[in-house]
Amino acid sequence: MGTHGLGQRNRPFFSLVGSDRAKARTEKQPLAWIGIVMNRVPVHSDCTSSWDRMLEIDRTSMDRFVQSLPFVPGDAAAGTENELSAAVAGQKHSVDLPIIIQDSSFYRNLRKRVDTEESTEKPYLKLRAFLDESKDAIWENSWVRFPLRCLNAYAQTVMHTDMLADKRDPDGPFRADMDRYFFEQKREKWVRIPVSYFIKLALAQYIGQTKPSAVSLRPLGEAMLSHFLCDNTSPETYSFFPAPMNLENGMGRAAAQETLLRHLLTHLLVVYGNHHFMLQHHGQKAQICLAPNPPQRLIALNEIIPDAFYRHLFMNPCLSGWDRGESKQDYMHVCHRVLSRSQLNAVTKLRDAGIIQSNLVILPNLSNVSLANNGTHVSISSRKLLRLYRDPETTFKAAEEKRFGDLIIKIYEHFLPLFVNTYSAAPYRLSFEQFHPEKVLGFLPHELDFTHLRMLWRRWKKKAKLKIFGYPLTPMGPEWLDSLIARVCGLKGDLIPDFRLIDYLVALLSTNESPALDGSIGNDVRLKRDLTEQGVFDSRMALYLLYRMRQADVHGFCGFEGRYYSLFPSLLQDMGPAVSLQNLITALAAAYIVQGEVTHASIPDLPFVESERRQITFGAAIGVPTFFIKIDSPNVFLQHILKEVRRTRLSTRYPGYIRVHQQEYKLALVRILRRDAAGLIELMGMQPEIEALEQRILGAPGMAASKKLIHGILAHAGATDPFQVESRDFNAAAESYYRNDLSKEHLSEAMHTLRECVRLYEPIWNQGGSWRTILNALSKDRPLMLFLEEIDRNLIDERLVYEDLDVLIGLLILVIGFLKHQSEESLRATPSDPEETEHRLPKAA
Repeated sequence: MGTHGLGQRNRPFFSLVGSDRAKARTEKQPLAWIGIVMNRVPVHSDCTSSWDRMLEIDRTSMDRFVQSLPFVPGDAAAGTENELSAAVAGQKHSVDLPIIIQDSSFYRNLRKRVDTEESTEKPYLKLRAFLDESKDAIWENSWVRFPLRCLNAYAQTVMHTDMLADKRDPDGPFRADMDRYFFEQKREKWVRIPVSYFIKLALAQYIGQTKPSAVSLRPLGEAMLSHFLCDNTSPETYSFFPAPMNLENGMGRAAAQETLLRHLLTHLLVVYGNHHFMLQHHGQKAQICLAPNPPQRLIALNEIIPDAFYRHLFMNPCLSGWDRGESKQDYMHVCHRVLSRSQLNAVTKLRDAGIIQSNLVILPNLSNVSLANNGTHVSISSRKLLRLYRDPETTFKAAEEKRFGDLIIKIYEHFLPLFVNTYSAAPYRLSFEQFHPEKVLGFLPHELDFTHLRMLWRRWKKKAKLKIFGYPLTPMGPEWLDSLIARVCGLKGDLIPDFRLIDYLVALLSTNESPALDGSIGNDVRLKRDLTEQGVFDSRMALYLLYRMRQADVHGFCGFEGRYYSLFPSLLQDMGPAVSLQNLITALAAAYIVQGEVTHASIPDLPFVESERRQITFGAAIGVPTFFIKIDSPNVFLQHILKEVRRTRLSTRYPGYIRVHQQEYKLALVRILRRDAAGLIELMGMQPEIEALEQRILGAPGMAASKKLIHGILAHAGATDPFQVESRDFNAAAESYYRNDLSKEHLSEAMHTLRECVRLYEPIWNQGGSWRTILNALSKDRPLMLFLEEIDRNLIDERLVYEDLDVLIGLLILVIGFLKHQSEESLRATPSDPEETEHRLPKAA
């Protein structure tokens, strides 16, 4: 590895703001006048020598310095958590959701109030329309129901354990809400459970049909049960093993491969459960896919029913994943109530910000669907940091971990726009009638300073198709009037590339008294207390951040969790490079810190400064082309980035601000990575990924995630322009595309990954041993590669025979078990910590 790049720039930042020189700038020149003058400082200053000792940084050569950083190949591992979209297909008399609604006291009381003229007929007619007009007979987030006798003995044992009030007490009482999950039908006991738990029971059913022996799939399958979670609204799964990040397994590609295999197994378990639990026989068909936004029909239903009934229908009972499921369920109900209240409180902030200038507003519903958003969380860990934390001889303990981690997060947030729309996205169409600020701005009033909120709203209105005679117009309020204006004036609304990041509370803004990332222990507790008093949050909830620290004492590993990923069009082509980039930027942030180039003082812990850097990410999610930075911003690190940005100019609308183009900002970040992280890029073999990243930003065909998804949605809808179709039709087409075409593409990718794993590892299995014994029992001496090629098309076209389904599930369990074994062996062999025998990335709290 060469001696260029990271480490040559052992210099601090400071700002020079020259107003006279600024006036003479041309738009095509970079902001040299606001650049950072960098002077060398001794390597062993107090700041750097302290981190050197604490983190065992080796400065004897440039190569050794780079290799001694945390999060380098061999030190880092990655794990993912995926939220899935679930639905049940079938007629309303067979599927659980419409049956439960029609049998509910809410529905009966609503009908009685209409009959007695205590209420208008409109709410009842809307609910009836929901029940009667299910297009394609798809019921999103419905539960499933089937006879209890369908469960074999092992599956019933698993269910018995999960129904305990406390799973740690096998002789203790059952949950108090047991009656929700069992009912009598035709003198037979039936079960009703959410799809998330249905998947776990399907795996238990499969395990139960295998014969226990010294060498069998059973222990491998049993280890997987806890990775299928019944949480929140959507089914969730998390990594079966942490994927070591090194050159041999392609850095982030290994995490994408594990995710694909887990997704394929999840899909197969749904198919297996549909058959073995007789769902299809009883008019139901469970489905899962990767989809980012809440379903349109769920949003429509949420407008009709009260929040308590919404929670009863859709908030998961947390049967799997926690020892005390009812306590976790209560926590999720708290989250839903808080987010619903928080969105209502945001209206007041919009008025205070001057965005709402009258009392004529459309109040948000007291029930909020944002928890039905689905994303992917990627956690990366450093074995070196964990070893240092656990070593009683080192000084890297909780206080130092917090100071180091908070600063990494602050640095990392400046690079977040590189990910949004380039690697993942969540396209969504908003009609003119929906463009009420109190609706579309969602939780942004709690995430941005009023100044940036006003700027963002003005740019959003300018970008959207809302103009009459050149002036943007927002809807008046009455639906009939807004629809008429939209038709007459041709107002189309907007297309948002990643609506999930706008529709969900992803990052809470600090207060002046309680910064979230100042490096002090307990700062999150203090901030949550402040926000609770303001009615924005609840102190019992985990603090929401785009990039969140994972603490050794709490989570069992030292690292960070990226929570900004929405939907990946391709897991191999998009998720893999994204995870590699996440690791690279985290390692670069660590390098900045140990070099003394960035300190907490470089990025002050002020709400305005926090908002200033986050507005860029939110603007990227909306698709706003420009943003504004204060010319004398105290954020020295952001000024350093602005030095590299081209096509900037002083704003005429906002005196004292610089106008910056989103694309140019992203390209500047790429140039900074090439310069400052050159050694890390070389060490991680990421030169091709950086070249591809630049092409994604420049809009090369078939590269950026948002463009790929929009193209797929339009092809599915039979259109060439997103504004050729109504917003509801575009969003409905998106849901159908995710559930059908894109789901098949993900399954095809997964099958490709499975074949690659078999091709790679079959020679090892053929050497004999327990792996070969299990394989022989599965394949019955059939050539595996030939078997996989034969069933590939049948799987995609849903024509897989159940004998082949059994073999494929078993093969997946075997391959994943072997990969987990390989991962543990690889991590044990890493010199970073020879005594550690296992490395885990546990489920995030």
